[in-house]
Amino acid sequence: MSDFSVSAQDRASAAGPCLTCIAVSLALVAAVVASFAYLAIDYRGLFAATSLRAMGRFIAEFWPPDLSPAFVARTAWGALQTLAVSALGTLLAVACAALLALPAAGRLGWAARQAARLLLNGLRSVPELVWAALMVLAAGLGPFAGALALALHTTGVLGRLFAETLENAPREPELALIRSGSGRVAAFAYGTLPGVVAQGVAYALYRWEMNIRMAAVLGFVGAGGLGQMLYFHLSIFQQAQASTVLLAMIVLVIAVDALSSRWRRSLAPAHA
Repeated sequence: MSDFSVSAQDRASAAGPCLTCIAVSLALVAAVVASFAYLAIDYRGLFAATSLRAMGRFIAEFWPPDLSPAFVARTAWGALQTLAVSALGTLLAVACAALLALPAAGRLGWAARQAARLLLNGLRSVPELVWAALMVLAAGLGPFAGALALALHTTGVLGRLFAETLENAPREPELALIRSGSGRVAAFAYGTLPGVVAQGVAYALYRWEMNIRMAAVLGFVGAGGLGQMLYFHLSIFQQAQASTVLLAMIVLVIAVDALSSRWRRSLAPAHA
C-alpha cells in the first residue's frame, strides 16, 4: 500500500503543475484587477489629509451619545419593536417552511417536489430589503411590512434547510413502523420527526440571530424599529442620537446571539 502511494505521488510530481489550477488563479487575479480598474476608486483622495480630517470630525460628532431618559426610553421601545419584528418574521417563516419542506423533500411526489423547490428558490433569491420595499408598498409603512419581508425571505432559506434535513434523515424507523401496520402520518411523526426536530430548531434559532440584524436594517425603507430611528436621526444630522441607536443595536444583537447560542448548545446533545 505504501509503495502504491509513493508511486502515485511520484507520478503526480512528474506530471508537473496543475495547468487548470494556474489558469483559474490567473483568471481570478485578472478579474480582481479589472474590477478595481473599472470602479476607478480614488485611493489617494480617500486617504488624503483633508479626507482623514473630515472623517475624524464626522466620527467625533457621534460622541457623546444622547443618554437622556426620554430618548433612551424611545430607543428601548424601538429595540423592542425590532425584536418583535424579527421574532414574528422568523415564526411565520418556520411555519411556512415546515409545510413546504415535505413536498420539497420529495414526500409528495416529483411534481410537488419541483414546484416547492422552485417556490423556495424564488423566495430566498429576493433580498430582504427588496421584499421590505415591496411590502411597504403593499401593507404600508411600519413593523408589519418588515415582519412580512423577513418571513418571505426566511421561508425560502429555512424551507431548503428543512427539506435537506428530511432527505438526509434515515428512513429505517419510519419504514419499520409502516411495515408494522402504522399509518404513514403516524410513522413519520414517530419515526422521522424526532430525529430532525432538534436540527430544525437549531436552524431556526440561527436564522433568528440573522433576522435581528436584518430587522434593524429594514427600518431604512420604512419597516419600523431601530433602523427607522437611525435613518431619521442621520438624515437630520443628529449624530448623538444616532450613536445611541447604534449602541442599542449592538446590545440587542449581542444579547440575542448569546441567548440563541446557549439554546443551540443545549440542543446539541439531543441532536447527537
